[in-house]
Amino acid sequence: MVMEDDDRPRKKISHEIGQDLSLLSVEELTERVALLKTEITRLEEAATKKRASRDAANSVFKS
Repeated sequence: MVMEDDDRPRKKISHEIGQDLSLLSVEELTERVALLKTEITRLEEAATKKRASRDAANSVFKS
């Protein structure tokens, strides 16, 4: 019985900064770009929340 590609469990996409990209396909590169863009958005949102918390605390203690 032949397994179709869609039935196989997908390996979790991960990316190591500075890794060799020459062995990756165009599809793999595109997936990694999407992964990294999502992660950048998540990091920016976390920084915004932390900045707001810090600013709120600073305004309370500066009084």
